[in-house]
Amino acid sequence: MTVMATADVARATRRRGESNGSTYWITSFLGANRHTLAADAPVPGEDEIYPMAFLVEQDASTVVQPHFHQADQFQVVVDGAARLGTHDVEGVAVHFTNRFSAYGPIAASKKGVHYFTLRNGFDPGAKYMPGARMELRTRRVEPHREAVVEPSPRAAPGELALAVAVVCTEVMPMAADGLGAWRYCLPPGAALTGPDPTRGRGQIWLVLSGEGTQGAAKFGTFSCLFVYPDEAALALTAGADGTEILCMQYPRR
Repeated sequence: MTVMATADVARATRRRGESNGSTYWITSFLGANRHTLAADAPVPGEDEIYPMAFLVEQDASTVVQPHFHQADQFQVVVDGAARLGTHDVEGVAVHFTNRFSAYGPIAASKKGVHYFTLRNGFDPGAKYMPGARMELRTRRVEPHREAVVEPSPRAAPGELALAVAVVCTEVMPMAADGLGAWRYCLPPGAALTGPDPTRGRGQIWLVLSGEGTQGAAKFGTFSCLFVYPDEAALALTAGADGTEILCMQYPRR
C-alpha cells in the first residue's frame, strides 16, 4: 500500500542533530531511524523494503565527511548549495548511491544546504571513512555505484498554473535493473499515471511545487510518497495551481 507523509504533519518532528561533528536540523517524514525506533521494536532486516524519508537542513559552512550506508538511497537538494564530492549542487539536484558505496564529502555553502534523504531500506546510521574502510571492504556486496543529476531550478511561482500539458523529463535514464528518475510538471487538474513500479525495488515520489491528490489523500510541497514494487502505478491529480513532482525508482537486486 502506498504510504504518504506531508510536510505539515512532518514539521512536528523537526529537531537538532549532530553526526561526526556536523550539525543540522532534521525532519522525519517516513520510517523510523536509529533515534526514533522504539526500544521494543524489531530492527528491520537489511533485505526488507522499509521506506525512509527525512529532510536535512545542514548548517552553513559545515562538512559531512565521506561515508556510506547499508541501504540504497537518493538525496535531493531542494534549497541552498553545497559541494557534493566533486559536484556543485543547488536548486534541485538528484544524487543516488547504492548500499555500501562511500560518497561525499557534503560541504555546505555559506547559506547552508537542505536536502531530502530517501531510502527503501532501514539504515542504522552513517559509517564514516577512513575509519570504516575495513567494514566497507568486508560488507560490500555490489560494485560502487553513484550518480549525480545536473541541478535545475524548481518551477517559479505561477509557472505551473500557465502550463497546458504534462511535461516529463527523464532526469536519470532507467537502467536495466530499474534504477531511474523522472520529473513531471503538471498543469492544473491534470492526471498522471507514473512508471510501472514492478520494474524496480520501490519508488519514492517527492513533491517539489504545488499540491494535488492521490486517491482521497491530499498532498502539498515536500510531501513524500512511497510505492512498493508489487503495487499498481501511482495515479495522482494536480491541484488548482499545478504540481511539480519527482519520481525516483530504486534498482532491483
